[in-house]
Amino acid sequence: MMEKDYTYKVTAAGRVNLIGEHVDYCGGKVMPAALTLCNTIYVRPNGTNFINLAWTDLPVKISIDIDKLDSYQNEKYANYPAGSALMWKNAGHKVIGCDMLHDCSVPFGSGLSSSAAIEVSTIAALATVAGEAFDPVEVAILARKAEHEYCGVNCGIMDQYASANGKKNHAILLDCKTLEREFVPIKLGDYSLVIANCKKPHNLVESKYNERRAETEEALKKLQTVTEISCLADLTPDAFAEVAHVLSGKVYDRAKHVVEECERVRQAAAAMKRGDMRVLGMLLNASHASLRDLYEVTGVELDTLAEAAQSHPACLGSRMTGAGFGGCTVSLVKSSEVESFKLYVLDRYRKKIGYNAEFYDTAIGDGITVTKLN
Repeated sequence: MMEKDYTYKVTAAGRVNLIGEHVDYCGGKVMPAALTLCNTIYVRPNGTNFINLAWTDLPVKISIDIDKLDSYQNEKYANYPAGSALMWKNAGHKVIGCDMLHDCSVPFGSGLSSSAAIEVSTIAALATVAGEAFDPVEVAILARKAEHEYCGVNCGIMDQYASANGKKNHAILLDCKTLEREFVPIKLGDYSLVIANCKKPHNLVESKYNERRAETEEALKKLQTVTEISCLADLTPDAFAEVAHVLSGKVYDRAKHVVEECERVRQAAAAMKRGDMRVLGMLLNASHASLRDLYEVTGVELDTLAEAAQSHPACLGSRMTGAGFGGCTVSLVKSSEVESFKLYVLDRYRKKIGYNAEFYDTAIGDGITVTKLN
């Protein structure tokens, strides 16, 4: 179907998190950026009580009943749109019958938040086709609620916030506790951000993501017996050292990662503002090591990809990005050497893992966009 058949074109972005991993649900600051990889929805009103879903790359068509939006949780492909529509409706917004054609350029299972892009674009499309203005922050909050309560992923706010509120050529320094934000210009000088996918699909619902959340919650409860904090991110590394004796084993490791990662985000934002790419690269490397050793969410594929990148002379730093257990790395690479860097990393990865990684041509883009077609 062509654009001329629809009334609006609505997009929401995938995202890359530059640094600040697994701290969003611990009240920390993160630094994601929206990508030009996005979910695009072509939408038109249809005068019925159904939302008709179709996809450009799937031979599937599903109709969901607006009066029964709570009954599609186990419906593959329809669960994210249905959950998003339900949260939007329950928040008091108008949902009308419409036809939606989804066209997603965010690779599924890549750690670049295809699910957030689908949720956010669905809500923005529903608002747009019903003639309602929307607040991107509210859209993000309700999209996150859909993923949490409807789809069973106990995620933080970062993915949906970046998908809805991203700004071209900027990262978002986002305080996940207060939702205060600062747009930080991405001025990398002679360097570029390069995103690679290890091609091991991950599934957050089936992974150890929720287990990690439970471990950080256990750490918080124990720490609250000896210090007044509302979240792990309230602790500086020095303050953590004074009270960490109440923790042990894996729970100690998880909390230590969160506290130190929050400090790395602070340092990374300062480095970006002064254009210190060398320090930024060192922080990316330290973040990956912590996610590997303390948080244990990398795995041999992501470790191999990051280590290959880190060993290239034109790379200042590389780390896994996203929830882990598969997905992507982000690397800071001298722009003039990007192509030789890619060939080098692909060769080393294939020799160890046995199959190819994949690089994405993408840039830092805007969050939600709405275009009137007819």
